[in-house]
Amino acid sequence: MAWTEELVNGFRGRYRDASGKKCSVLDAAGDPRLFRTKSAALKAARDAESDVRNGRHRDPKLGLETFAEYANRWYEQIELAPSTMQNYKHHIEEHLLPHFGDLTLKQIDRSEVQKWASTERAAGYAVSSIKTWRSTLHVMLADAVDEEIILSNPVEQKRGRGRRAGRSTQRAPEKTITSALGALLVAERASLLSGRDDEFVLIVNDAYTGMRWGEIVGLEPEYVRESTIRIEHQLYELDSGELDRCPPKDDSYRTLDIPAWHSRMLTEFRQGRTVKACDCHGRKYFFTGYGMPNGRSAGATVKDVASRAGVSSGTVSNVLNRPERVAETTRHRVIEAMTELGYQRGSASGEVAAHHRRSGFATWLFHPAATGWYPAKAPQPRRPVPVLAEPWPGVPARGRGAFSRAEVSWVPVAKGLTPHGLRHLHKTLMEDLGTPPKLMDERMGHLDGSVQARYSHITQGMRRRLLEGLTEVWEQALDARLAMHTRSPVAILDRLLVERREGVVAVPQLRAVGA
Repeated sequence: MAWTEELVNGFRGRYRDASGKKCSVLDAAGDPRLFRTKSAALKAARDAESDVRNGRHRDPKLGLETFAEYANRWYEQIELAPSTMQNYKHHIEEHLLPHFGDLTLKQIDRSEVQKWASTERAAGYAVSSIKTWRSTLHVMLADAVDEEIILSNPVEQKRGRGRRAGRSTQRAPEKTITSALGALLVAERASLLSGRDDEFVLIVNDAYTGMRWGEIVGLEPEYVRESTIRIEHQLYELDSGELDRCPPKDDSYRTLDIPAWHSRMLTEFRQGRTVKACDCHGRKYFFTGYGMPNGRSAGATVKDVASRAGVSSGTVSNVLNRPERVAETTRHRVIEAMTELGYQRGSASGEVAAHHRRSGFATWLFHPAATGWYPAKAPQPRRPVPVLAEPWPGVPARGRGAFSRAEVSWVPVAKGLTPHGLRHLHKTLMEDLGTPPKLMDERMGHLDGSVQARYSHITQGMRRRLLEGLTEVWEQALDARLAMHTRSPVAILDRLLVERREGVVAVPQLRAVGA
């Protein structure tokens, strides 16, 4: 039975919990609550006693743990893929702890979550990013609910409230894709920028398989076979720069059928090539990273800039990375030297890497090939790729004075196109060819759990028709490129154009590429 006790400053309500232990009615902070009247204290004690009898009683001290304390405990308990752990760590440290860290879990309510979201928007962060960080907070507090630390998840959003029209005002821009010819032109330009065939083969492979970036850079020679590519691993690039060799996304292990022309391209590409194992995993990969051909320099170096400006290499590095540490006159002198020498930050080192880096490939090869422009990278502004007019379609000018020697520049193939856009292109090509959804999902590494998918099956006829369709698309793209010019400075494409012009039908060598 509930009772009260009179103290100096008021009354407190008392009751017994399920184990018979004497308890006091506590306030939100977990301290004994004092009431001004005996009746109010008795009512609160009886309510608490009723909760005990009906199984609704909770320890009022639960939820007094700070968000920072809970976040540390929560992160140590989860075991997920390194990429997911990295993302959670970034979300928590950079965007959740600064606002919620000192608050107790009980103090985090809907209004506090809305206040946090408003602060992030005012700081200039994209709505999509805030949505991602909010999802992480939702996952953390959902686990707190499961542990019965808090009663409900304040991040949970009620559905169906408010007006329904106009809820998608923050939609992401439409994904940019290109045509089969566009992919071919981007592949040619990327190879001209790197001075080798590798980028041409990589981009064509991406467009005609739809492989994810991590699956492409993590492709090992043994999994490239006579008429198939087996997806067994991916290389996921962490923020630390480390590359995690892990299963493909969502465990989407799969075997991709490739046409005869594709098999031949991969076979000839690998013939006679010696590839060293990477330092991070001790493995060899089918596609190597970007380096200049024949050991040629990529142009002006930091040392060249330092010599021209009459400063040390460390000063040049500070101008690039910590400009506030350099006197204004010195900084202007260094930037002037960079401009005169045509220095390009992040240009190739002259060594072939074991595998590509996502940002380097996109920034210095794919983006310039697709748009004809180098992106803005301090201290250089956005600028066109300097190109010599001959041979067609123009070869990038290199080294000192490249911009002064340039005769033309490339027109854009597809503004806004990214490497991932080629994956979208492959799905679009399959849809245009009338490929059954089941086969499209298999190639893309997607899982359709619907009843229709469960009762659908892939036949050899479906696979054959898809390969025939991809072959027709490829040949049409080659014909369109041939109509522009009969030759190419890219060796592998030049051979294909010559064969196409002369009507040569090449038969692929029937052996495993990785052998």
